[in-house]
Amino acid sequence: MRNFIFFIRRFFNLLLFLALEVVCIVMIQRTETMQGNDIVSSANAVSGLVYKKQNDVVYYFGLRKMNDSLQNENARLRQLVEQYKSLDTLSDSMVFSKTQIGDTAKHIVRFSEYVYRNARVINNSTNATDNYITINRGTAHGIYKNMAVLSGTGVVGRVEHVSRNFASILSVLSAKQRVSARLKNGAYGLVIWEGNSHKVLTMIDVPQQVNVKKGDSVFTSNYSLYFPPDVLIGTVIKTEQVKKNAMQHIYIRSSTDFYNLQYVYVVENKMSEEKKQLEDSSAKKQ
Repeated sequence: MRNFIFFIRRFFNLLLFLALEVVCIVMIQRTETMQGNDIVSSANAVSGLVYKKQNDVVYYFGLRKMNDSLQNENARLRQLVEQYKSLDTLSDSMVFSKTQIGDTAKHIVRFSEYVYRNARVINNSTNATDNYITINRGTAHGIYKNMAVLSGTGVVGRVEHVSRNFASILSVLSAKQRVSARLKNGAYGLVIWEGNSHKVLTMIDVPQQVNVKKGDSVFTSNYSLYFPPDVLIGTVIKTEQVKKNAMQHIYIRSSTDFYNLQYVYVVENKMSEEKKQLEDSSAKKQ
């Protein structure tokens, strides 16, 4: 209490001045004079600026939650698209479904061959001979070896190792990874990475007579055991003739930005195991 009294006595003049200033400002603000309007406008401007900065901070720290929400929604929409793309054409299957009165149309059974699960990238390499990506999903979330991995813009790689809560993805930026691909004109080939820039992939085994133009799109083919068909791999930036085998190399700018990869989709092909078993069985009989 004694220190408080000393403080008041020491700064009495300053405190009195500030108190009178506040009283004057309040009195002017309550009048409809030009000065009062200026004070109100200035106060509103300052308040608006403070609220805006506060909102920006809240928005920034909420970006991760927003991104997770968007990824979940994108995965759901991809699932719906896949469901409507795939049709069960078995004509000898009987399907019982509730129909409206007077509905005599034939019903087609729709199924989804691919299941999409979103995940967040927690580690990534782009400069090694075989680059790997680690995600925050594992067997506890339905992730298993050999599942395809896509970004929002294109192909990423394939699941190589899995633990309960994490998975390691062999990136397309790897000497071990080859992707069956097709050009928009229907020509097929294989996309590989030659170990140079993380932005450039190479499509090989394309005959020289195939007309390829700069800017043409390259997609995954329907021959791939793991990747869904028609997923964008990249766009052509140049071609190079290989005289010894009458083929050409097509250099592609990857549609996936591996350097800034943050979120991915892990894709389960529900028919891949059955297809692989059938092909392996046929190969053994030959």
